[in-house]
Amino acid sequence: MCCQNLYCICFDVAELLNRTQGMILLTLSVTVPALKPPACDGASCPRASALQLGVYFGGLYTIALGHGGTKPNISTIGADQFDDFDPAEKLHKLSFFNWWMFTIFLGILFSSTVLVYLQDNVSWTVGYGIPTLGLLASVAIFLAGTPLYRHKAPQGSPFTSMGRVIAAAVWKRGMALPDDAKELHELELEHYTSRRRFRMDATDSMRFLNKAAVKVNPGDADGGLAPPRLPPWTLCTMTQVEETKQIAKLVPLLFTLVVPCTLVAQANTLYVKQGATLDRRLGAFLVPPASLGAFITLTMLICVALYDRVFVPAVRRRTKNPRGITLLQRIGVGMLLQVVTMVITAGIENRRLSFARGHGPDAAGVLPLTIFVLLPQFVLLGAADALLVVGQVEFFYDQAPESMKSLGTAMSLIGYGAGNVLSSAILSLVGRVTAKRGNPWVTNNLNASRLDYYYALLTVLAAVNLSVFLALSVRYKYRSESRETIDVDVQGGPVRLNSEPAPVA
Repeated sequence: MCCQNLYCICFDVAELLNRTQGMILLTLSVTVPALKPPACDGASCPRASALQLGVYFGGLYTIALGHGGTKPNISTIGADQFDDFDPAEKLHKLSFFNWWMFTIFLGILFSSTVLVYLQDNVSWTVGYGIPTLGLLASVAIFLAGTPLYRHKAPQGSPFTSMGRVIAAAVWKRGMALPDDAKELHELELEHYTSRRRFRMDATDSMRFLNKAAVKVNPGDADGGLAPPRLPPWTLCTMTQVEETKQIAKLVPLLFTLVVPCTLVAQANTLYVKQGATLDRRLGAFLVPPASLGAFITLTMLICVALYDRVFVPAVRRRTKNPRGITLLQRIGVGMLLQVVTMVITAGIENRRLSFARGHGPDAAGVLPLTIFVLLPQFVLLGAADALLVVGQVEFFYDQAPESMKSLGTAMSLIGYGAGNVLSSAILSLVGRVTAKRGNPWVTNNLNASRLDYYYALLTVLAAVNLSVFLALSVRYKYRSESRETIDVDVQGGPVRLNSEPAPVA
């Protein structure tokens, strides 16, 4: 893979330091008087200076840059610490992503509860200062563990390998494929096992790419590619060809994960705005609207633990699949639960709007309705995320070729960025179109909006997307390697660690 080596460790350290620098800038922007915007005077707020804006947004963009660099690589390094050739370690690896995401959810829970409270009730300096110190500590811990990590030798950029396969297939487009796939170019199995990699055999999918492994003269020791007949780079191994195919097969599924990530984005935007219109009192305590996100995280923590420790052991007794169900089945159930969540969300919003209309057609401000009526949509979204988010990351890591694991993990995270962009685009488009029709669905005054219609639209979009995902998943074939099947006894009987049953829609 492109980053499974010591270079990847250095890259992660640099990106962690980037995030730390970003947090330092944010902390300074709320601490140093010259970097803080002037306080609002009544209804008007003075504009922030160019320096103040530069420091604040510079911190945000620096954090985003570091986040994009570290997240796919750190998870990949963690999973690579398990040896796929060792049955016991491979079995433990099946739980890695559950517990890796569990630790991330713990951090999110701390952020959405303790840090939000400190920012609202103590100071923003303390609220930003604590995660800044935490990032500095994480860099030190990461560096301290570096001598203990398993490192893989650099294997070049995956884009170079894929580009070579595509170019070679185009170059040799006029050549015929042999009837026997064994006549295609491939290295001996020992070449791969000595490097603790897996060889991939030829498949019939995307047969055009197989031409990249066609030998001009199979009897020649050099494959018949000595100049001037064909350039040496036009001869690729079937493993390289199959790796390219595998990444190409993941792209359609990646597109179907953008809409679920769009639904996840609602929790940090419209869900919070809904909460701001409701009674937030809990005794003498005023609940911050954003803190309801803690229920999403808490639900995710509970569901991930139950899934790994209860559901998987119980189900794999029947399926003989070490994961209990396939990764695509897990993602599909998460998507289905998201559809149910959006139906419930639309119903709750309809009730909230009916309550608002009872207080006048143009009711604005806080309604005498408890904020905890929103709790079901937060809990259901958390349960859906426990299946979808973890399954998505693990699927793209597991199904990416051995030499492209970082690329696979990065692909799984592309959906979140695209989902946030799509969320903003849909909201803006719906707002403009409905405003022109004289019945805006989304306005600054949510009590006079029709947010329930907007959620109904997202429900339909999620249902259509789920249908497309199911159509793709039933046709998807999990990758396979040329290696001996490893049988391991687990509770309930033996399972085959390198077998992945065909997905069931």
